[in-house]
Amino acid sequence: MTNKIVHVIGGGTRFHIDSHLYLGSKAAGNTAKRLVELCRAHDKTMDVELTLTRMADPKSTIDTNEDLKDFAVKLIDDKRTKIVFFNAAVVDFDAKFRGVLTNWPMGKFAGRLRTKDPQGAPLTYDIGLAPSEKIVKLFRQGGKDTLGRKDIFLVAFKQTYAATPEEQYRQGLDMLKSVSANLVLANDAENRRNMIIVPEEATYAVTEDRDAALRELVEMAYLRSHLTFTRSTVVAGEPVPWESDLVPSALRTIVDHCIARGAYKRVRGVTAGHFAAKLDETTFLTSRRKTDFNDMKHVGLVKIQTDGPDSVLAYGGKPSVGGQSQRIVFTEHPDADCIVHFHCEMKEGSAIPTVSQREYECGSHECGRNTSAGLARFGNLLAVYLDHHGPNIVFNKSIDPKEVIDFIEANFDLDTKTGGYQVA
Repeated sequence: MTNKIVHVIGGGTRFHIDSHLYLGSKAAGNTAKRLVELCRAHDKTMDVELTLTRMADPKSTIDTNEDLKDFAVKLIDDKRTKIVFFNAAVVDFDAKFRGVLTNWPMGKFAGRLRTKDPQGAPLTYDIGLAPSEKIVKLFRQGGKDTLGRKDIFLVAFKQTYAATPEEQYRQGLDMLKSVSANLVLANDAENRRNMIIVPEEATYAVTEDRDAALRELVEMAYLRSHLTFTRSTVVAGEPVPWESDLVPSALRTIVDHCIARGAYKRVRGVTAGHFAAKLDETTFLTSRRKTDFNDMKHVGLVKIQTDGPDSVLAYGGKPSVGGQSQRIVFTEHPDADCIVHFHCEMKEGSAIPTVSQREYECGSHECGRNTSAGLARFGNLLAVYLDHHGPNIVFNKSIDPKEVIDFIEANFDLDTKTGGYQVA
């Protein structure tokens, strides 16, 4: 059987203005080389291949952004591709002449620009810069040349300069969300700070020890790349109003309290976390993905139906990424039919059990089983705290909502945000 492949891509790219002049993103490929060493030392379950651009390896055929894009499409088309560490320093801009040279071609074969005119007078050129296409997004989101693949585990990299921890986190999280990466390593070129950012909006390996951060990055990539996900199919339908009789009153009261207390904090205009209710063995109401829970009157819930772990129909919108965890919890705890999850810190001295989140991406079957197995009973409810993530609180719709609200206030600091910095 052919092994899956881990691809590590490094080095910088160039945008050629003429045969002698180019814009370039400087990178020697040293981080990519170290990542390959760490991957090969980790285990032998997958083959590891290093690809450097010409800037880092004179023998390479990958020089420009277009070359790198063509290579990325080949990796996407190769079903053996499993993990991609996209460490290439890609030129962020395309250049174009303006003014009298608007139609002058650019490229390594375009001839060389002159510095003086025939009379010896200095020549000045007007060149405009425009953002180039983000190649890294192609792996999971696709583009006009490829459909992209959700089964590729994408590790992206973001460099900042003299940024505060909050700004470094914000820029890394922006990249992670915008390109649908599974992990992002953000590093600051001035203060040498590294941080691994995950889809749960938490950080790991916040350190100035570059090698320690790379070791943790490889370990987390291998752990998380083997998780199982069920993708929902969105069909025609309308959101279920928050005030609908289908929504258990206790769930609505508890979530409204959490909203009023600031438990659902906006990041990039949307809120993380989730909540749900089981209507019957195959029908659920769950929070809607990429929405602002602070406006539930207009957001509503999405109804989902499932006939097994691999089939989910969502009516009128994408369900919460935590939907799979919700269904696993409800299956393994049949006396419960409501769940609430938010990203806030646990108060010191709380007796709620804590389980690791480091190995699991939210939304995976494994995350659901880990959550379910960690639940402990407190009165008429169940609870577990996911480290660097937040609590899951599970109960029956018949519960007195005050019991849950008092439990939340006693155990969680709703002013905080778990595992990450508070950014707008």
